[in-house]
Formats: sequence, C-alpha cells, structure tokens
Amino acid sequence: MKKIAILISFVIMASCKKVQKADTEKTSVEDPKPQSNEWIYLFDGTSTEGWRAYGGETLPPGWTIKDGTLTFDTELGLEQDYKGGTDIIYGAEEFDNFELYLEWKIPEGGNSGIFYHVKEGYSGPPIVSPEYQLIDDENYEKIHDLTEYNSQFGAEHPELLQDWQKTGADYAMHVADESQKVLNPVGEWNSSKIVFTPEKVEHWLNGKKLLEFQPWSEEWNEKKNSGKWDNAPDYGKYKKGFIALQDHSSPIWFKNIKIKKL
Repeated sequence: MKKIAILISFVIMASCKKVQKADTEKTSVEDPKPQSNEWIYLFDGTSTEGWRAYGGETLPPGWTIKDGTLTFDTELGLEQDYKGGTDIIYGAEEFDNFELYLEWKIPEGGNSGIFYHVKEGYSGPPIVSPEYQLIDDENYEKIHDLTEYNSQFGAEHPELLQDWQKTGADYAMHVADESQKVLNPVGEWNSSKIVFTPEKVEHWLNGKKLLEFQPWSEEWNEKKNSGKWDNAPDYGKYKKGFIALQDHSSPIWFKNIKIKKL
C-alpha cells in the first residue's frame, strides 16, 4: 500500500508540472496587450522619424539632431530656396486626450512653443491650435521691440512682455501662476508637461502646475472671442490633432519628447 501511495503522489506531481509548463509556454508566446498608460516616444534622441514640416513632407531646413537633441539651427534655416514654413509636426499620429512631456532650453531672447490638436490647411499652427508658450521671460523685451505688436491688444505697457505671452501660458488665453513658476535661466534645461482631457487642461513647468482650465467651456469661449483669437473661428475647436513645435527664428533645443494616451 505504501508503494502504491508513493506512485500515485508521483503521478499527481508530474501532471501538475505539465500543466504549469503548458501555462508558462502559453503566456510566453502571447504578446502583452499595450496599456493605455504606456509612454510613446515622439523623439528619443536618435531619429526624427515621424517629424515633418507643417504642411510639408520632410523636415524643413534648420531642424536637425545634435548631441541627442532635436534642435533648430538658425544658420541652416537660412536656406534661401526653401519657401515653406519651418514649424514642425509629429505627423505619424494624431492625439486627442493625452499627457505630453518634454524637456527644452532656449538662448537669450529665444522664443518657441508647443502646439496640440494641430490641423493642417491653415497658414500655420498658431491660428488653429492652442499653444504652451516657451520664451525667455527675463530678456525678451530687452532684445525685441514689442510695442507695435502689443498696442493692437490695448496693453497698458505694450513695450513689456505681457502675462499671456510668458513661459507656461496658454498663449493669449490663460496666464501662468507666477507664484508657482520655477523657470531655469537661458541655456539650462526645463521640463514641461501638458495634460489634456475634455474636463481639464493642465500646464506644468519643472514639476509645478502653472494653470488649469476647462476647454470649450463658457469661460473658454468668452476668452477666445474677446481677444487675439476673435477673428480666428477655428482656433481651438478641434478635439484631435498633431503635436507641433514652433520655429520663431531663434535656436531651440528639445529632448525626451514623449506622450501618454489618456
């Protein structure tokens, strides 16, 4: 009887091992389903795949990879025979709700921006797409004459960089909370994050939330129709589109550009 009991135990153990092995083999050959919270790299420092000019098929002159960064080289961008725009989009995929993260730096007097829900067929991204403003808050007004441009919007001191023009602002719509802003000096890296859902949009800078608003709300429409965009009927109306980066005739560097679908 003892020998029979041992034999039965051995058979049961062997059967269990076969079942475990089969389950392991089944799991190993099945591809894991992609998770909605996985980061998608739009630029990882090695390739410009997916990037092209707004309204174009290739990257415009000036945009290139240097030392693992996606940069706009103003000298390369001065090619005289190029007639297209120099803002660029990640044209491989459109996004609706997302969390976008990237790192950037600008030179003294630099200016750029990050656009989302971009649609082509317009003069450029600014006329149709919300913008996370990137600019040299400290020196821009000392280097550039803003008086004529800002006077058209009734600015009390048009010679000064306005709150809606400063880094982190939802350009010409929502201003950044200066008490929360930690902006590193020109030439140093900053990190920015945009979180977009139909319920709430957030702008972050170096780990601090600068602003939030609800898109397409009554308040949003009032702002849109009473300022810079009152003559831009399609501004901000699209709920899905491309991510874009702005060339504003100054050097700019980006790295670690990634997005997470929400």
